[in-house]
Parts: sequence; structure tokens; C-alpha cells
Amino acid sequence: MVNFVYLASQSPRRRQLLEQLGVRYELLLPDAGEDAEALEIALHNEAPAAYVKRVTGLKLEAASARLARRQLLPAPILCSDTTVALGRAIYGKPDNAQDAERMLSELAGRTHRVLTAVAVQQGEQRFEALSASRVSLEAMTARQIKTYVATGEPMGKAGAYAIQGRVAMHITRISGSYSGIMGLPLWETASLLQDAGLDI
Repeated sequence: MVNFVYLASQSPRRRQLLEQLGVRYELLLPDAGEDAEALEIALHNEAPAAYVKRVTGLKLEAASARLARRQLLPAPILCSDTTVALGRAIYGKPDNAQDAERMLSELAGRTHRVLTAVAVQQGEQRFEALSASRVSLEAMTARQIKTYVATGEPMGKAGAYAIQGRVAMHITRISGSYSGIMGLPLWETASLLQDAGLDI
């Protein structure tokens, strides 16, 4: 029975959520020569759910290769990816402040989906899940959007916001998994880790 997992994610929120489950983890981060961001490029006309599952799979393959290359102790590897979708439009991480303002202005006053795919590799076995939630933002003024973007919080976040941050004052309704919107749906993650043999 293994008692820890490798977390192949640079997200401090995912670490925090794993700690909430009481799961011991070791970080399995990309080497200096790896282009982790390149894995997140969407294919032409790709559906959001297909996109987030594919990217998570690519991250898991890269992490598995990393584990073998470093000759580390065998243990389950956990990967996750989150995207925001409005219809078939995928909202990834903003390129800059102007891009963040564009995203938020398009999401404001509407309900969008937050999709988080989770995958665990244990030896030859792979366990996968998809969490889908809905988030409604109030209509925001250009000034409110600029003020939020100026905090720097939207950078590096899918859809240009962090639900656990200041944007919460503009969220009118959530349906689904709060932890999934943060980036790691805890119910699904716990189930996958148990399937992979972790005692939690």
C-alpha cells in the first residue's frame, strides 16, 4: 500500500487542496528544458471537455517520463488541468492584463462552465475523471474589471480569475464543485487515489 503521491502541478491551490484531504505528496515538476505551457495549446475547433482531458493526459505522460528519467521511487502520479468555457470557446490563462480584461468582460453578466480533468497513473493503470461546474458572474463595469486585473490575481488562472480570491464579490451563483473550480475536485480526486491504491 503506497502512502504518498507525486503531484505534477505547479499550482499552490492544488497543493492546498491535497493537504485538505490529508494526502502526502511529493512535487514532480518539469525540468528546465521542458515546455509545460506548450501542452496547453488548444487544437482548432476542439471542444472544451475534450481539450481539458487531452491536456491532462499529456501532462500525465510528461510526468511519467520524468519519473522514469529521474529513477524515483514508484508511486501514483496525479495530474489535473482546469479550463473555463463559454459555449465552445475555451478561456485559458490570459497572455497579459489586456487579455485578462477581455476575458472578464466576456464572462461578466453570464454563466460559464469550469471544467477540471483529473488523472492518476499507477504503474500501467490510468484512472480519470472530469468535474463540470457552472459559475455566474454579475455584470461588471469596465472599472471593476480593471480594478480586479490590477491586483494581478487573474494572471496564470484559467478564465482570468481565482474563485477563492477577490472576484468572489462578483459571483452570484455556483453550481457544482467549489474545489473543482479551484483546480482539483476533491471527491473525484479522492476516488481516483483510492482506486490507485492510496489509503485515504
